[in-house]
Amino acid sequence: MELRQLRYFQAVAEELSFSRAAVRLNIVQPALSRAVRELEEELEARLLDRNRRMVKLTPAGAVLLRETALLLERLEESLRRVRRTAAGEEGELRLGYIGPPTQTFLGPLLKEYRKRYPRVSVHLEERTPERVWEMVAKGRLSAGLTRPVLSQDSRGLHTLLVNNEPLCAALPPGHPLGKMKSLPWRALTKEPLIILARREGVGLHDAILAGCREADFEPRVVHAPSLIGTVLSYVEAADGIGIVPGSVTLMNVGEGVKFVPLRPVHSVPLVLVWSDTSDDPPVKAFRELLRAGLRGGKLVMPNPL
Repeated sequence: MELRQLRYFQAVAEELSFSRAAVRLNIVQPALSRAVRELEEELEARLLDRNRRMVKLTPAGAVLLRETALLLERLEESLRRVRRTAAGEEGELRLGYIGPPTQTFLGPLLKEYRKRYPRVSVHLEERTPERVWEMVAKGRLSAGLTRPVLSQDSRGLHTLLVNNEPLCAALPPGHPLGKMKSLPWRALTKEPLIILARREGVGLHDAILAGCREADFEPRVVHAPSLIGTVLSYVEAADGIGIVPGSVTLMNVGEGVKFVPLRPVHSVPLVLVWSDTSDDPPVKAFRELLRAGLRGGKLVMPNPL
């Protein structure tokens, strides 16, 4: 059975005339009659009672007409969905992200994305940087907004630079250095430091070490947790001075924790990461929207210092 046969039958059944149906379909009447006859033979059911003066649906023909209308309507909708998906207007976007660096722009960006692509289902997952890279590489996320990590080069993923954040010192309540408007790195020479573990963010970790080396001292690291929130908890408990990206100042931290910019400036990147295997139209559409926002300066990046 061919769709062509069903379309031909539908035209005859709706017109109740082979001649009018042939004109509607722009085919010759004998070909139309032959197609309907072949359909009846295949179904082993008479669909139309016809003579020289009239055409009438049989009970079996009435059932087929209803089912054909539903079938062809579903087919047209399926084809429309295929076209929308190919254009990035339908599908799924599974986006991983890290919290503070995306806080000021991700909401407005997704709002505009939903406005443009209302049929795309968006799913968000907040993870550590290493976990975002891992999930993108395995195809469990479509893309991720994250920091560079140790194993990124071996995973064959693509990146787009979104932002560079300057580093700052997070000082415990009442710390003497909290009175300064900016801190030279050498001021941290003898201080106990709290920094994010390298396995969770090689870019951040290495930028901190580079700042220390440039200031000609070896950092005295007392804690290296896996989460920025834990860094701040240690700072609040007065266990040491945290070195964090500027966006961390947007987090809800304990009263009295003071953030002071470090000089000279060392920054850490935020990137969009994606894989060739999951680079479907919804991902491309999100990437292009992000690029447009960066070019036009429409995205408000965290720069609180």
